[in-house]
Amino acid sequence: MADVFPSDWRTALVLVPHPDDPEYGCAAAVAKWTAAGKTVHYALASRGEAGVAGMAIEQAGPLREQEQRRSAAVVGVADVRFWEFPDGAIRNSAGLRAQIVEAITEFEPDVVISVYGGPEWAPGAPNQRDHMEFAAAVVAAHDSLPDPPRWLFQNGPELTHAEVIDDACFERAVASLAEHKVYLSVLDPGTPVTAQARKQVELSTPPRPEFGGRRAVGFIQVRP
Repeated sequence: MADVFPSDWRTALVLVPHPDDPEYGCAAAVAKWTAAGKTVHYALASRGEAGVAGMAIEQAGPLREQEQRRSAAVVGVADVRFWEFPDGAIRNSAGLRAQIVEAITEFEPDVVISVYGGPEWAPGAPNQRDHMEFAAAVVAAHDSLPDPPRWLFQNGPELTHAEVIDDACFERAVASLAEHKVYLSVLDPGTPVTAQARKQVELSTPPRPEFGGRRAVGFIQVRP
């Protein structure tokens, strides 16, 4: 049984390794939060430059950054930061931890949300190394702070908390992911981008019996 995600906060910092990570996971919750007047910032370790098959990284990086900025705007996120860590080779390094500490110190969020850091999403569905390394770096950076944010969550399975969403937030999340037009069209050329986006948001917001069968985004409380 999952608890209701905390509501008594004002500012959240979403930390992820790649473009589209928020949209594949928690964008529907972000849409709900910004609609309620909360402030959400995004910071990404890379520009996802290695993520478009057949496209040179010099082209893919700027393109994916533009898609991410448009995507974030759909769910009410105006501040999107990109760092310079290499897509596909993100590691839990001193440099990455220092960058995370700098971001947390700048934004002073009440809540930090990161990607899932476990080895598998489900049996036979392994997590990406970039995600695992990045999630570990976020925890280490958080724990190094003398006055850390009130909460640290990962967006993933085996949830401890859930943010219930309505149809409007669901549709905004679909539209947000669909802004990654080039990425999705290359990923699955045979399926329309909007259909891909809708399927993924359905997967990331399953109906939860403890909330009367309403859709919800799942989170794992890491700290405190």
